[in-house]
Amino acid sequence: MSMRTMTRRARTAEPDPYSYGSRHYDLVKEFTIALVAVLALTFALAAVFSSPDEKPMTIASWAKADPGDFTATALAELDGSSATAGYGPPYNAAADGQKIGPLALAKALGVTHPIDTAQDFVLGPLGSAPQVPDVETALKQYQGASSDQQTKWTGAYSDALTKAGGDPTKVAASPDFGPTPVLLAQLLKQAQTGSLDGALLSEGGFYQTDYTLPLLFLADGSDLAAQADNEHLSGDQWGMMNETGNFPGQAWLWLYTFWYQISPYNHSDNADALVWGTMMVLTLAFVLVPFIPGVRSIPRLVPVYRLIWREHYRDQREQERLRTAGPPDIPATDGE
Repeated sequence: MSMRTMTRRARTAEPDPYSYGSRHYDLVKEFTIALVAVLALTFALAAVFSSPDEKPMTIASWAKADPGDFTATALAELDGSSATAGYGPPYNAAADGQKIGPLALAKALGVTHPIDTAQDFVLGPLGSAPQVPDVETALKQYQGASSDQQTKWTGAYSDALTKAGGDPTKVAASPDFGPTPVLLAQLLKQAQTGSLDGALLSEGGFYQTDYTLPLLFLADGSDLAAQADNEHLSGDQWGMMNETGNFPGQAWLWLYTFWYQISPYNHSDNADALVWGTMMVLTLAFVLVPFIPGVRSIPRLVPVYRLIWREHYRDQREQERLRTAGPPDIPATDGE
């Protein structure tokens, strides 16, 4: 028999899957063990590193801890000199609100949550609760007076309170104050008993979600800001991404709160609007990356992706090399 040479394509033998060993596997048992282990670990870590459970700051706790600051704040609400009274939209029309350049965004939206600080924080809560005759008389006297007379009463009492170091117990009685001391003293009592917290909630139901009034009242005082500073929650302390106590906070908010740390944002009265506008521009730029000439070509010009996917491209090159080289030659003879 003549001999001749021929080529055959190399074949890779596939092993028989039944040739391997096997062992019994109980999926339910494995799942149960894993579930119990994860639950035990979760409860253990939660007990040791649980989220901080700080007691909420209420108007009652504030009035008990610092009655002087509460009284001064209530007086500012009554005479319209508080930060909330002069804030502007969405609470009132006392100012234009924050702007982005010439765009008065808050003013354009208007007063959507109207707040009259004298009525909502002082006169309303006093009038809605049963009062002794002296308080009822003082309330009627104040509400029946002209705005000029009310300003004279609150102005005189404010000056006397300042001279007394903010302590209402050290202010001597004077007819120049009118009914102001009686009203503020009764409001302080309501606050210390906790009834003012409930009176400022506007929804009137068992479940409350709108804490706007209590929060604004607290914010007009000095104690809330002091507590925020102690907990590193203020705007100039990266507070938006922090948590109470020594716990990690919302790290994903770093970019938003970053702008509050640098100029001109940290010195601007329109910081909130400017930061919001900056984030909108950055978000829009990110969304439009595939459509911006030059920017969209950066991945192609700077092939960092090839470094990340280097194993994939290495396999591609190897497959291309084998395809170009062709199958190996295997000599064969006739008569096998």
